[in-house]
Amino acid sequence: MKTATKYIHAGAEPDPSTGAIMTPIYQTSTYVQEAPGVNKGFEYARSQNPTRKALEEAYAQIENGQFGLAFGSGVAATDAVIKLLSPGDEVIAANDMYGGTYRLFSKVFEKFGIIFTYVDTTNVANIKAAVSAKTKLIWIETPTNPLMNITDIEAVAAIAKANNVLLCVDNTFASPYLQNPLDLGADIVMHSATKYLGGHSDVIQGALMMNSAELREQLYFIQKSCGAVPGPMDCFLVLRGIKTLHLRMQRHCENGRVIAHWLRKHPKVGKVYWCGFEDHPNYAIARKQMRDFGGMLSFELKDDSMDAAKKVLSSTKLFSLAESLGGVESLINHPASMTHASIPREKRIANGLSDTLIRLSIGVEDADDLIADLEKALA
Repeated sequence: MKTATKYIHAGAEPDPSTGAIMTPIYQTSTYVQEAPGVNKGFEYARSQNPTRKALEEAYAQIENGQFGLAFGSGVAATDAVIKLLSPGDEVIAANDMYGGTYRLFSKVFEKFGIIFTYVDTTNVANIKAAVSAKTKLIWIETPTNPLMNITDIEAVAAIAKANNVLLCVDNTFASPYLQNPLDLGADIVMHSATKYLGGHSDVIQGALMMNSAELREQLYFIQKSCGAVPGPMDCFLVLRGIKTLHLRMQRHCENGRVIAHWLRKHPKVGKVYWCGFEDHPNYAIARKQMRDFGGMLSFELKDDSMDAAKKVLSSTKLFSLAESLGGVESLINHPASMTHASIPREKRIANGLSDTLIRLSIGVEDADDLIADLEKALA
């Protein structure tokens, strides 16, 4: 199936009891069994739920994978991947990534003896140099949050395979519409499904997709044993969101392109971070592995002061000042105090994330209205 058809029909089968075209919300905690061990494939809702099962099948299909697993949040999905490891194992991670991922790695898992090495993954030679006999996992985001850096997934996958190391790619910013890391050699794809997959700012959820049956069983055991599972209503909402992913992403990309170029020409804007500019340092790789360049971008003002940044952040009307991204409505965000506040300032600054950086999640509104809103805020 082509993309649009796949998204609409992924995981969808008419309900056998009623013929309902939409997957029912199975709001139940347990299931009646005919005899001990004799059931209809469902025993207890932490382990299995029919609504979640349909969503997990959809997750696999939209990432061109064999298996999908749904979690209570993107961080919960990340947590499950790190639980594949043992004390003393090493992880190579991007030095530019979502603050919640860094917080989980540095504040939770380091205490249990997992060793994290942070490198600039846009230069794959840095990853190759960091691999040791204890390395068990490489974790990358591309594009990164919020600096829109691009890492060559195929090149990193080759390093991972040569060293018998797992590669997990956080594909949240791109979504499956723009990029499919499993096709490029990744072992696991992670999504904060809260974002583009749900698409309507009304659900918290995470996803993992993979091709290995053995890896699926290991991660399913963690999912079932640790219990960070989503409820059936949340699964229903993401199933519904996936059906319009292609339509929404097309508009996100169109609006993102218009606004990125408009901001770059604005006299008060110093720098715009968007991977669709031809002079972006990783443009060639982005063009190779992505179908388009998305609706996420960040920018800095020429007046590099907190007062100037706060004025913009507090002056928009259509762009709502809020955390998260990927919804149909446009959001404006201050990473240093919001999404990336858990990263020590000296690390943020060293990685290029300034105190005054502003991040935009471009929604699907009319682009002219969004530009007018930013024009007033920048005035």
